[in-house]
Amino acid sequence: MTITVLIADDQAMIRRGLRLILEDQPDITVVGEAADGADAIALARRLRPDVCLVDIRMPALDGIEVTRALAGPEAVDPLRVIVVTTFDLDEYVYGALRGGAVGFVLKDAGPALLIEAVRAAHNGEALVSPSITLRLLRHLNDDAPRPRSGSRQPPPLTGREMEVVRAVARGRTNQEIGSELFISLSTVKGHVSGIQAKLGLRNRVEVAAWAWENRFVDTDPA
Repeated sequence: MTITVLIADDQAMIRRGLRLILEDQPDITVVGEAADGADAIALARRLRPDVCLVDIRMPALDGIEVTRALAGPEAVDPLRVIVVTTFDLDEYVYGALRGGAVGFVLKDAGPALLIEAVRAAHNGEALVSPSITLRLLRHLNDDAPRPRSGSRQPPPLTGREMEVVRAVARGRTNQEIGSELFISLSTVKGHVSGIQAKLGLRNRVEVAAWAWENRFVDTDPA
């Protein structure tokens, strides 16, 4: 199966570089390019790619606005959006993920991570650059109010589901979770889908954020 990708970036050289990286893979094809946010939304809605790679700083509409339009809660038929940017700023990370992005990758992270993020998005998973993930989750942990002893309500999840949640919050892949918990890949996927449904969350990034915000993960995610 071929994964179709739309690239949105205001720099032609960046678009060209991303296209070369992606189309070097036998299972990925770039179906369109956009140089500004408005064009990105129009092309994405017309072409319906499997994954949209969106830069943060673009003319007309920025990447956060594009992400909300294509993947946010009000999107009628949401697409999978990965934000690819040079700017490692917390406000961009939070804005992108809260806007519905299923990935946040820095342009200097290397081709392998970019390709992995595209495949993860296509498979319904999420990937954030490792250099960002730890800082993001620790900030969530630091900023969340500490519940008083005995005041925290237990989540509506089974013990096994909570084990999966903690593993997701530490950045484990489905295969790694299966190996750690001695369960099959299909069982892991079933647990993740059930967790998202029970908690009303859209993707693995939101599951991880929920776990850290509610302090269901140790302070050291390693």
